[in-house]
Amino acid sequence: MLYSIIIPCYKSSRSIRQVVELTSEELTKLGRTPFEFILVNDCSPDDGETIRELRKLADDYSYVTAVDLARNCGQHNATMAGLNQASGDILISMDDDLQTHPSQLHKLLEEFDKGFDIVYGYYPEKKHNLFRNFGSWVNYQSVRILIGKPKDMKTSSFWVIRKFVRDSVIEYKSQYTHLQGLFLRTTRNIASVPVEHFDRAYGTSGYTLKKLIGLWSNIIGFSIEPLRIARNFGALIALMGIIGAIWVLIKKLLVPSTAIGWSSMMVAIFFFSGMIMLFLGLIGEYLGRMFLNVNNYPQYVIRDIYHHNNSEDAEL
Repeated sequence: MLYSIIIPCYKSSRSIRQVVELTSEELTKLGRTPFEFILVNDCSPDDGETIRELRKLADDYSYVTAVDLARNCGQHNATMAGLNQASGDILISMDDDLQTHPSQLHKLLEEFDKGFDIVYGYYPEKKHNLFRNFGSWVNYQSVRILIGKPKDMKTSSFWVIRKFVRDSVIEYKSQYTHLQGLFLRTTRNIASVPVEHFDRAYGTSGYTLKKLIGLWSNIIGFSIEPLRIARNFGALIALMGIIGAIWVLIKKLLVPSTAIGWSSMMVAIFFFSGMIMLFLGLIGEYLGRMFLNVNNYPQYVIRDIYHHNNSEDAEL
């Protein structure tokens, strides 16, 4: 049984060797062999330092494959690139910064052996800043509401899945990848186990506010719930408008001298105009994503693949 460890890499030249070596030591100690590492360089903006380190690892260890992406595509799409290259029967996702620490692997694998299709490691206490923790909370609530994530299911980028889950997930070809959504539509036989969240070994998180919002917005590709919310909200506003119109009419009949306020009219115009633009934008987002999918906009583009003392031509 082959174990595949998928690690998206972004400006991780100083930490990735330690991640690979500690993880291989831990898997060997646990008797979880043979294994392979798929290291995906997500077009790191560091003058080639990350891909050079990945190539050195591929030269040093026969079980390491380095995948170099031609453009930055985000953590989830980089993970998809790794999943497509992996050959394992059991697949493990980890981070490149030692926050998903190899010493915690045994907890996930012991739970996985109970027969679950997917096991997530989650952090009772996170080493993120307040902004990242708030973003995680918003993402958790959104996924629960929009795609029916179970309340007791806690997630992170630290997970173990079976091969059939991988095979189902990689059939998804849209660039707007959201792995939780793909996992949930594949199986509900999912468990979560608490693991310790370690400090970053080097540097800071590569997630900016723009990237976090972009990742969060990928949820809508797995749900039409936002459109239903827009429909229901529109119906509510229309009902309120009808009630308001009746109230104004009655008040005018009872008190003919009542003046119609210009300010209230302008507020109403601005409010309803804003809501119309918001919902048109939401519909436009769905249509835009459909347009990009029809035009086969790629999840990722591979520049090169590096094996032990070998490299392959770039491929899509």
